[in-house]
Amino acid sequence: MSDKYLKTYFFLLFSLIPISIIVGPAVSLTNILLIDMSFIAYVFYKKEYKFLSNKTVRLLIILYLYLILNSIMAQEFLIGANRNIGFIRFIILFVSFNYFFYHIKFFDKIFIIWFITLIVLCLDVYIESFTGKNILGYGGVEYGSRIVSFFKDEPIVGGYINGFYLLIIGYIYTVYKEYPGKYKIFLLFLSLFIFSAILLTGERSNTIKAFIGFILFFLINDNLKFQQKIFSIFSLIIAVTILYIASDFLKLRYSGQIFDKHYKASPEYLAEYNIDKTISKEKIVKYYNENLYFKIYRSGYNVFRDHKLFGAGNKNYRIETCEKTTNNIRYYCTTHPHQTYFEFLAEHGLIGSLILLFIFFNLIFSQFKNILISKNNLQLGGFIYLLILFLPILPSGAFFNDYNLTIFWVNLSLMYAVNKKSNIFNII
Repeated sequence: MSDKYLKTYFFLLFSLIPISIIVGPAVSLTNILLIDMSFIAYVFYKKEYKFLSNKTVRLLIILYLYLILNSIMAQEFLIGANRNIGFIRFIILFVSFNYFFYHIKFFDKIFIIWFITLIVLCLDVYIESFTGKNILGYGGVEYGSRIVSFFKDEPIVGGYINGFYLLIIGYIYTVYKEYPGKYKIFLLFLSLFIFSAILLTGERSNTIKAFIGFILFFLINDNLKFQQKIFSIFSLIIAVTILYIASDFLKLRYSGQIFDKHYKASPEYLAEYNIDKTISKEKIVKYYNENLYFKIYRSGYNVFRDHKLFGAGNKNYRIETCEKTTNNIRYYCTTHPHQTYFEFLAEHGLIGSLILLFIFFNLIFSQFKNILISKNNLQLGGFIYLLILFLPILPSGAFFNDYNLTIFWVNLSLMYAVNKKSNIFNII
C-alpha cells in the first residue's frame, strides 16, 4: 500500500475519534483498536523501535505493569482484568499520536473536522435547552431536563465538550496568534459560546471545571495582553450571570436543587433555612450526613480503610459495596466512588494511589516548562484539561471508564505530540 493511501487511512481514523465517542463505546473502542493495530503493523514495517527507549514510554510501561499487578491483587481478578490488560491500547494510542504529529502533516485538517464536530454538538445543546429535544428527538425528563444531546440516554455531553473545547480553542489561538485583535475578540466569543453550552447542560461538576479551565487558559495565554485577559474573564462572569438569571432550569440545577436534595427528608429544616440564612456547625454536619455525594465519598474511604495498601482492585468497588458485603452499613452501593481520589484509594489503596498519582502528575507537570517557553496554546489547552481533571472534592466519572480514559489520553497524547521538545520521536 502506498504512503498516500496509508496517510488517508490514518487521517480518517484520527478524524473520527470525537465522532466515534459520541456514537458509542463499541464504535470508539473499534476505532482506537484500528489505530493501534494498524500503527503496530506500520512500525514493524518501518522497523522503528527506538521510541521504546524514551523515558516517557518507559514510564507508561511501568504504569501498565502496575495495573497488571493490581489485577493480580484484586478481590475479584476477572472483574478488573479486562480493563487493566486492555489499558495497553491507550499507551499505543499515545505513541501513535506522537508518531504522526512528528512525521505527517495532516493534523490541521483533523482539527478542522474536530472543530466542526464540537460546534455541531454545541448547537444541538442550545436547541435541546430551548425546545426540550435535540435535532434527533432525544431529551426529556429522564434526567430532570438535563441535556443529553446525541448521547441519547446519558447526561454526559457537558463532560464531552469540556474534554475537547480547550484543545480546539488552543489550536485556533495557535493558528491565529499573529492576526489582528479583532480575531482575538472572535475567539473570545467562540470560547464563551462553547462554555455556555457546557453551562446549559446542567452538569455542575463539569461546569465548575470548565469555568476554572477557561480562566486558567486566558490567564496563562501569552498571546493576550493583560487587559485582554481581564476582559475575557470579566466577559465569562457576565455570560454566566446572564444565563443564570434568565434560566429557571439553571437556577434549579446550580442552587435550588442542591438544597432540595439535602432537605427533602427534613422539610422543617428547609423552613428553618429560609428564615435563618446563617451557617452553623449543625447545618454543615447535617449536610455532610445527608448529601448523596458525601455518602459515596465516605463509602469509598471506608473501602480504602478495609484495603489500605493495594485497594479492592480496579473496577472492584462495585463488587465490594454491592455484592460481597451488602450488610455493611459503612458502604454505599454504587458503581464507583464518583471522585477520582476516592476511586484511587478504594480500588488501588495507598501504595497504588501513590504510584498512579506520581506517574500521572509526572507526565502532566513535566511539560509545563515547555508549554511556557513554546507558548503553544494547543498544548496549553491539553495541559489545563488534565489539570482540572484532578481537582479535589468535585464529583467525577470513573477514571478508568473507557469514555473518560479516551478523552484523557487524547488530551495527554496531544499535549506531548504538538511540541517538538516533548514529542517522544523528536527527543530520542
